[in-house]
Amino acid sequence: MMNSILVVCEGNLCRSPMAAAMLGSLLKGQQVASAGLNALVGMPAAQYACDVMRERGHDITGHRATQIARSLCSSADVILAMDGAQKRQIESQFSFTRGRVFRLGEFLDIDVEDPYRRPKSEFERCAELISVCLTEWTARFSAL
Repeated sequence: MMNSILVVCEGNLCRSPMAAAMLGSLLKGQQVASAGLNALVGMPAAQYACDVMRERGHDITGHRATQIARSLCSSADVILAMDGAQKRQIESQFSFTRGRVFRLGEFLDIDVEDPYRRPKSEFERCAELISVCLTEWTARFSAL
């Protein structure tokens, strides 16, 4: 039984908070957390990330950036990274995670690029890409 999903990006300000919010609403009853490989600890989500999520019906204004840690990885049944480099970094830093770390775009063979410090349109594009990737994952999660 899968109970916990960790979504990881670089600074935990844009992609992973957006993905965690969307995934949490898709998978009721599952614990969904987010963290960053180089998190700007304690910082709120990027303003455009908050705006784009609000437009999609999600409130991430209370989000604060969290650094990835052994405890977060230990408690996660699945860890979703935004790209192949992040996947490899997580597996290298926390070797016990091997076999539980996947790219968010694993089944579509795509990476989700970082919209940080880019125009709002890049955040909208990123949110749409995350949504497409999550559609693939939720179908698989519901089969478990």
